[in-house]
Parts: sequence; structure tokens; C-alpha cells
Amino acid sequence: MLAGRMSTRVLVPLLTAVLLGALCGVGVACGAALLADDPRPSEPPPTPPVAQSPPATTGPPGGSAPREVLRAWDEARAVAWTSGDTAALGRLYTARSVAGRRDVAMLEAWNDRGRRVTEMSTQVLALEVVSSDRGRLVLEVTDRLARVAAGGTELPADRVSTRCLVLRAGGDAGWRVASVVSRPTR
Repeated sequence: MLAGRMSTRVLVPLLTAVLLGALCGVGVACGAALLADDPRPSEPPPTPPVAQSPPATTGPPGGSAPREVLRAWDEARAVAWTSGDTAALGRLYTARSVAGRRDVAMLEAWNDRGRRVTEMSTQVLALEVVSSDRGRLVLEVTDRLARVAAGGTELPADRVSTRCLVLRAGGDAGWRVASVVSRPTR
């Protein structure tokens, strides 16, 4: 290391470990929140094979298709991360969301170290609507961070993972993530 600058050899593995660890931690830490929120926690819904998953067509109340809800949420999260805006990131989650607290804490840690994610995009490989009620949307999503760059260095692509997301309508704020639970990826 040279006076405040990390070499690419050190930075890439460090940033990769931080991002992958945080993503795993978010899913594990949110398990209790989803189980408390979902009246049917005994059996997870089956995950269709990634290659055969049709696009979702059933939309949540309010007219937005689930894929569009998720796309808009992922884009807003990427904007918050690339701008270092912890307040904007926090608004993407419900007040009691463990996933939100962890995501904001991770961004704060990056900000505190003077690091910045400069690019972030998510690739959705499969999407299943588990339930869609008034103001509540439960999705099983198989995705990965397809592109992440920090400080001009592109990081390796994320592994494919499957998670069950519970989103709640947030009025003018759009949909907010209430909980995230990891599922086995098939």
C-alpha cells in the first residue's frame, strides 16, 4: 500500500469479500423477519429452473408488474450506493427491516473508509410471485450482482442466489423491502 492508496491486488479481493459477505448476511439475518411476517413459513415455495422461468405477469395492486417493481427497486438501490446516499438507501426498506439496517451499515462503512461503488447492476434470472395482496408483495427472486465497480476497479461478478423478498407498498416512496430470506439456488 502506498500512502492512502490500495493496490488492485488487495482492493479487488477485499471489496469482493465485503460485498459477498454482506449479501449472505442480509439473507441470513432476515430469516426471522420473514417467518414472523409470513403465515405459511413451514414450506418454501418450489423454485422453477432458471432457464424455464417465465416472466411474471400478475401484478401487485396499483398496476405495476412485479418485474417492474423489482427493477425500479434495484435501480434505486444502485443509485443510492453509487452516490453514497445512506438516507436514500434507508428509504428503500421498511423501518423494521433487518436487511435495510445491514445494507445502510455496509454503505456507511464504505463511506467512512472513503470508498465508493461507482457502478452496480443486478441481473434477474428468475422471478416468481409467491403472493400479491393489497400493499404486500412476496417474490422469490434468483439473481446476481452482474456488474460492480469501485474506485475504477471492476469487481468479479456475484454468485447466483435465490431469495424470498417481502415488499410493502410505501405510498409516495414506492415499494419498500421488509425482509429478505435466502433460499437454496437450484
